[in-house]
Amino acid sequence: MHAKKAAVIDMGTNTFHLLLVELLVGDFKTLYKEKVAVKLGQGGITKNQIAPDAEQRALKTLSHFKEMMDSAGISQHFAFATSAVRNATNGSKFVSQVKELLGIDIEVISGEEEAQLIYEGIKLSGALTEQTQLMMDIGGGSVEFIIGNSQEVFWKKSFEIGGQRLLDAFHYHDPILSEEVAKLEQYCSDHLHPLLKAIHTFKPQGLVGASGTFDTLVDIYYESMLQCKLSGQHVYDLPREVFFKIFQLLITKNREERLLIPGMIPMRVDMIVVASCLINFILSHLPESPITCSHYSLKEGAISRILSGQVQV
Repeated sequence: MHAKKAAVIDMGTNTFHLLLVELLVGDFKTLYKEKVAVKLGQGGITKNQIAPDAEQRALKTLSHFKEMMDSAGISQHFAFATSAVRNATNGSKFVSQVKELLGIDIEVISGEEEAQLIYEGIKLSGALTEQTQLMMDIGGGSVEFIIGNSQEVFWKKSFEIGGQRLLDAFHYHDPILSEEVAKLEQYCSDHLHPLLKAIHTFKPQGLVGASGTFDTLVDIYYESMLQCKLSGQHVYDLPREVFFKIFQLLITKNREERLLIPGMIPMRVDMIVVASCLINFILSHLPESPITCSHYSLKEGAISRILSGQVQV
């Protein structure tokens, strides 16, 4: 009997991910993974459009992903698109084009569904306990917040205040100006009322950050200690004081200087400043505790769905 394999394609606003897996009982084995900085939101996100050159980059990347799937003999796939596509007036046209040209079916998921999948991915990583936590995933277009524990979700919401949007709205100078940081924080305060209310109601004990920016912060932390991350480890602790130290570095350096920080990757160098400002704002509303970073997020949540039979591939 052949092992069952599947492909997950996560089409984010900034990054596209391909994950090829072998499905096991209640678990999975990664056969191949790749991420490409497609920047689907670039040049169009503020106008709710997918710009023509962003569309070309997306098609080129998806065509490459299709080749990788074909060469691995995988036809079953779960492909989904998030903020950039769901808000674009030409999003459905793009989805039809991908189906027509490449035979890839894309599901455009809502912010609520995205938050639920992120929760399922974090849960699969083993990052959660019985303690109530605030989980967050900072995408390029949207940011998802979930309050819950290893058993259940108490509250979840997606906000269209992702890294690319914050970058376009606030990060004009490099290094970022202190008044730009102050404006961004005021903006968060104005737009995150439902979240702040939920924090007050459910009293999460700490923060669990998923993938993206949090992965890079962990990489910078491990490089500063000259330690290697263990393969097979999906959950990391980032001490609060270490986050604040890295945050100070990020807001006082320009792009070239940020690129020289050990552990920084070029794909994250632009968005990490505003993303860290957002994390800093959130931490000011939570009790003192280390930040837990889950390497698993949306795409692993999708695998969790496939494993439980909720999604047929």
